[in-house]
Amino acid sequence: MAGVSSFLEESLGAWRDAREGIIDEVRNIPADRFDFRPTPEVKSVRELVRHILEVSMMMTGELTRTDTNFRRAPWPELLALYAKPAYEAEAKQELLDLLESQMADAEDAFKACGELEMRQFIDNFDGSRGTKMQWLHHGIAQEMYHRGQLTLYARLLGLEPALTRRIREGS
Repeated sequence: MAGVSSFLEESLGAWRDAREGIIDEVRNIPADRFDFRPTPEVKSVRELVRHILEVSMMMTGELTRTDTNFRRAPWPELLALYAKPAYEAEAKQELLDLLESQMADAEDAFKACGELEMRQFIDNFDGSRGTKMQWLHHGIAQEMYHRGQLTLYARLLGLEPALTRRIREGS
């Protein structure tokens, strides 16, 4: 990561890497398979992408406030405060565009917030204390978890996951 001058920039770089992997996996799944779900009780591809977006939008919105409060509203309402664009996106390209633009907006918001603010303590959903930076890393881990789900969905659809293909091709 050339040019990284702070832990916040390094963290945002890790998030961008995770997000680019998600974008690659979403691109890999055909649009006509976006309603695929491995079993009836789990999210479809489309719902999973929306979930990734809603959590990252809420995370960005709350963590870049000076009055972060994850108990501002019950979980579904808190997500809805920030995620309207994710709920409105239907088509594959709309979701891909939103994954890209939301990441760019988040990077700008976190950089404007600054590293000192990200080191401030907050109360987490469960009442435990942690820093905003710690929660940002939780959000990055959440995206990597869902990236893994998308690669499994690809396999179940008979597709080679994007990362697997990249490794096999040596690029």
